[in-house]
Amino acid sequence: LFTCVCVSAIPVTLLDTRTVPGELKWAANPAEGGWEEVSIMDEKNIPIRTYQVCNVLEPSQNNWLRTDWIPRSGAQRVYVEVKFTLRDCNSLPGVTGTCKETFNLYYHESNEDRESYIKESSFIKVDTVAADESFTQVDVGDRIMKLNTEIRDVKVTTRKGFYLAFQDVGACIALVSVRVFYKTCPLTVRNLATFPDTVTGADTSSLVEVRGSCVNQSEEREEPKMYCGADGEWLVPIGGCFCKPGYEEQGGACKACSAGFYKSKSSDPGCSKCPPHSRSLRDGANVCDCHTGFFRADFDPPSMACTRKKPPSAPQQLISPPRNHTLCLPCGSDVLFSPDQTGLQTTRMVVSRLRAHTHYTFIVYARNGVSLVSGAGASQSASVSLTTNQAAPSPVSSIQLTDVTRHSLSLAWQQPDRPNGVILEYEVKFYEKDQRERSYRIMRTFLRSVDVAGLNPLTVYVFHVRARTAAGYGEYSAPTCLLLSGDIAAKLARDSWEVIKLLVFVAGLFIQLVFLAFLFIHPSPPSFLVHFRLPSVVGVKIYVDPFTYEDPDQAIHEFAKEIDVSNIHIERVIGIGEFGEVCSGRLRSQGKREIYVAIKSLKAGYSDKQRRDFLSEASIMGQFDHPNIIRLEGVVTRCKPLMIITEYMENGSLDAFLRKHDGQFTVIQLVGMLRGVASGMKYLSDMSYVHRDLAARNILVNSNLVCKVSDFGLSRVLEDDPEAAYTTRVRLIPIRWTAPEAISYRKFTTASDVWSYGIVMWEVVSYGERPYWDMNNQDVIKAIEEGYRLPAPMDCPVVLHQLMLDCWERERGDRPSFSQILNMLDKLIRNPGTLPPGTMLESRVGSEVCVSVVPEVCVPPWSMYEWLQSIGLERYRDVLAAAGYSSLESLLMDRLGIITPSHQDILIASVQQEMLSQMQHMQHSMVPV
Repeated sequence: LFTCVCVSAIPVTLLDTRTVPGELKWAANPAEGGWEEVSIMDEKNIPIRTYQVCNVLEPSQNNWLRTDWIPRSGAQRVYVEVKFTLRDCNSLPGVTGTCKETFNLYYHESNEDRESYIKESSFIKVDTVAADESFTQVDVGDRIMKLNTEIRDVKVTTRKGFYLAFQDVGACIALVSVRVFYKTCPLTVRNLATFPDTVTGADTSSLVEVRGSCVNQSEEREEPKMYCGADGEWLVPIGGCFCKPGYEEQGGACKACSAGFYKSKSSDPGCSKCPPHSRSLRDGANVCDCHTGFFRADFDPPSMACTRKKPPSAPQQLISPPRNHTLCLPCGSDVLFSPDQTGLQTTRMVVSRLRAHTHYTFIVYARNGVSLVSGAGASQSASVSLTTNQAAPSPVSSIQLTDVTRHSLSLAWQQPDRPNGVILEYEVKFYEKDQRERSYRIMRTFLRSVDVAGLNPLTVYVFHVRARTAAGYGEYSAPTCLLLSGDIAAKLARDSWEVIKLLVFVAGLFIQLVFLAFLFIHPSPPSFLVHFRLPSVVGVKIYVDPFTYEDPDQAIHEFAKEIDVSNIHIERVIGIGEFGEVCSGRLRSQGKREIYVAIKSLKAGYSDKQRRDFLSEASIMGQFDHPNIIRLEGVVTRCKPLMIITEYMENGSLDAFLRKHDGQFTVIQLVGMLRGVASGMKYLSDMSYVHRDLAARNILVNSNLVCKVSDFGLSRVLEDDPEAAYTTRVRLIPIRWTAPEAISYRKFTTASDVWSYGIVMWEVVSYGERPYWDMNNQDVIKAIEEGYRLPAPMDCPVVLHQLMLDCWERERGDRPSFSQILNMLDKLIRNPGTLPPGTMLESRVGSEVCVSVVPEVCVPPWSMYEWLQSIGLERYRDVLAAAGYSSLESLLMDRLGIITPSHQDILIASVQQEMLSQMQHMQHSMVPV
C-alpha cells in the first residue's frame, strides 16, 4: 500500500536536570562570580537544581556554563529543551547599556569525558536564545515567575557524545531545567510487516529507509519498506506480506483457519468455508478433502465442490465440417481466446488474431467434476477445421536510403513481417514536409526498392510505403523524413559519419559566437548549449474526452503507459493532493537513464467516481506532447495504490515561485514565462481542448524556469479559501479566473481560456498577487459586469496591460487567439526595447509617427546592435559590422545556408526563445534561495 502513516514519535531522554539526584556540579567559567548552582522548589513543591546569573551592572560579561559529557546513544540529531526565567532590563534601575535579555547555546562533540575545563574556542554556536516572557520586580514580590520554554535541535554525528554550554553576556537569568532527548519512530506493524524502533536521521528533512520483516506465518508479496521521518513519524509504507495458505489476517497477525474452513493461496483475502461434500478436520488447512465416495479432479480448484457424477459425453454438432490435413503445429501465444481457452462455462467462444490464409483445427473437450479422476473415466472431445481468408499485409518496416543526389534518391525496404499472402506490388507515397500531405506523389513497383527523381534540393521529404496482396493494401509504414541538400546529401550516401561531423561543425559556428561572447562577462563558461530545432510536422491531433469511454480502464490503457511499480523509487513526500499523497522519486526504465519524477497516488477507501476522476487526468495528459505541457511518464493500475507518474518540476507552482522571488526578474524574463504558457495553451487549443482552470497555481516551473501547463483533472478542489469558487449545479468555478459567459451560462471555450490567460498575465507581472485582492466572489462578478478590469500592476509595461485588456473583452469573439498572443509575445521578445514600464510603442515611417499599444503595428526592425544591447554584448557591434552582419538574420542565414523564408523565421524564433531561456536560467542561478 502507499499511504502516509502517522504514529506518534517516542522521545528518548539523554539528560533531564529535574530527575538528577543531588547537585549537578557543572563546570563554570569563571568559577566565582558567574553562573551559580541554586536549589529551588518547582511548581509541585519538589526541590530541583538550577543555575542563575545576574551580573547586569558590570559591562562585558562572558560567563560560561558547561554540562557533563552526554553520550548520544546512536542519536544523529538531539533536541535541547531549556526552561528559564529572565528579568526585564527596563525594570532594573541604572543598568543602561549593560543589561541583556538573551543568552547563547553552544555544543562540542567528544568521544569521551576528558574535558575538565571549558575551552571556549572548541564549541560551536547553536543559537541565540531570547525570552518570550520576562518578569519585573513587581512579579518577584507577587511570586509570579514567567517561565519560558525554548527547544533547539543539534546535529551530532561525528563523536560518541557531546557537551552543551550556555554563555551569559549580561542577563539576569535562571536556567530552571534542561532536557536533552532524541526522537525515534516507534515499533509498529504495517501490512503484516514489523518495523523496529528506528532513530531519526541527521537532517530535518531526511527520511531513513527501513526494511520490515514479515510477521509469523506470513510471506513477502513485495519488499516491505517504510521511511522514518525527522519528526519520528513513519511515512510512505511500500509493499507488505501475505498470510500463508491456511492462515488469514486478524489484528495485524496471521491466525490459522478453523476446522471446516480453508485458504488455498496467500493472495486469497481470508479463510473460506469448505465447499459441498468436503471437510477439513484440523486448523490451518489449505484444502478441504472430499467425503468418501465423492471426487474432485487434480486440476480442479480447491473451491470446486466434490461430486459423484460420471464424465460427460463428447460435444455435439460443432460448426464447420472437418478436413484432412497432414501437419499441424500448436497455436502460438499470439492467438487470443475469449473469454478463455480453458475453464469455459458456455458453449460459445471467440478466437482472434489468427493468421490469414492459414488452416486451423480446434478440438473441444467436455468434462465435469470427476473427469480424469482415477477410475472415473476421461474427458470427451470433438474437433472442427477451417482455413482463414486472405488479409491485407502488415506495414512495411526498415526503409533505408541507398543513394542520393541533388535531385533524386533511392530507397529500399524489407518485406512486411506478416505478408498474409503473396505480395503483388508496393506503393510509395511521398511529399514535401511543409505540405503536410496536401500535395503528394505516388509510385508503384514490384520490387522492394525504388528510384525517385525530380526532387527539389535543400528540401525535407516524407516517404511512406505499403504493400498489396489479393486482399488489398495494408497500412502505410511510419513516416521516413529525408533531406536533399546537395553535396551534403551526396556525402551522406558515401559516409554518414562525415556528414554528422560536418553538420555539427556548421551548427557549432553560431554556438561558438554566443559561447565566446559570454566568456567575456562570466568568470567561467556557462553550462548551456543553443539547440536549433525545426518543429516536427505531424497531422492535426484532436483531443479525445476519456469520459466518453464506458470503461475508464480502456481510456487509460489507450493513452497512458503502464509502469512496473518495481521501477519506481519513492524518496520523499512533497505534498498532499486532492486524491492522496504526492511524492518525489526516481523512475528507472530499461535502456534509459534514471529520471526524477513526481508521483500522485490515490488514497485508500476511494469511491468509483474518485477512481474514474483520478484516472481521467492521466488519460488527458497522455494525449499531450509539448514542451510547455506537463509530461506524463505513465501510470500504475495493476496494483494498489493507483499512481500517476509525471515529470518532476523543481520550482513548484508559478504563483508560489513568483511570490518567493518577488521583484527579482526582469520584464523580459517574465514575458518569457508568459510565452511558455501561451505556447502550451496554443497547443491545447489546436487540439480542441479547453482547460477551464487556467491559473498561475496550475502552471509548474522547472529548474530552467520553463513554465508548463498542468492540472487536467475535471473534479478538484480549487483553493483552500471557500470564497475561491462559485458553486453551480455541476462543479466549482474559479470565479477570479473565469470569463463572464462561463460563469453565467457555462460556455467554456478557448476564448474563455484566453480570459483566464489574461488573469495569469496579471498574476505573473504582479509576482503572484491575488486577483481582485480581498473582494468576495459576488463583488468580483458584479464589478466585471459593470465593466471593471484589473489595473496594471506596478512597473507593468503598457503594451502588456493592453494585451491583458484584450483578453478581457466582454465579447468572446473580440478576444485574441492563443496564436495571436504567441505572435505578440514573440515580437516583444525580439524587441526588448519596447518593454520599459509605462511606455507606448513608437516608430517613425518617413514624416509620420506611429503610436500604438498593439505590437504588430509599430515593431521596429530587429537590428544586430539592439539584439546585442538586449543581452549586454553591444561591445561586439563593430566587429560584426566589419564582417558585414547588420542583423542576426543575416548572421544565421550566412552561417547556416538556410534560404527558405519560412524556415528562416522558424529558426530565428527558436534561437531567440532558446537564448531567452538560457538568460533566465543564468538569472535564476543568481537568485538567493
